[in-house]
Amino acid sequence: MLRGIRGAITVSANQKDEIESQTERLMREIIEQNELDSEAIASVFVSVTDDLDAGFPAASLRKIDGFTYVPVMCMREIPVPGSLPLAIRIMVHVNTDRSQREIKHVYLEDAVKLRPDLLEK
Repeated sequence: MLRGIRGAITVSANQKDEIESQTERLMREIIEQNELDSEAIASVFVSVTDDLDAGFPAASLRKIDGFTYVPVMCMREIPVPGSLPLAIRIMVHVNTDRSQREIKHVYLEDAVKLRPDLLEK
């Protein structure tokens, strides 16, 4: 079954090095907390808020073992009222037998939880 794991992190500055390192950090937390095998990861979708440079993306994830052939899509979000500045969000699609309730979403640096209603159950 294909499941989605969400993650988010805020960064302190719009600097390529920080964006890359924090994206890698967030992805490693998602992998560790969910005990993921890289072969179970079907795809990764990364988005950044409008005030960040969306040109960073796949390079930071390619540093992680097993990510050479994982499809990675990156984009800049369209700003909406109430959007947080300097936010990186990740959606990882994994093939797993675990239920969606067993999935651990990762929100670092006080990042806003997307779909908090799913986390309360």
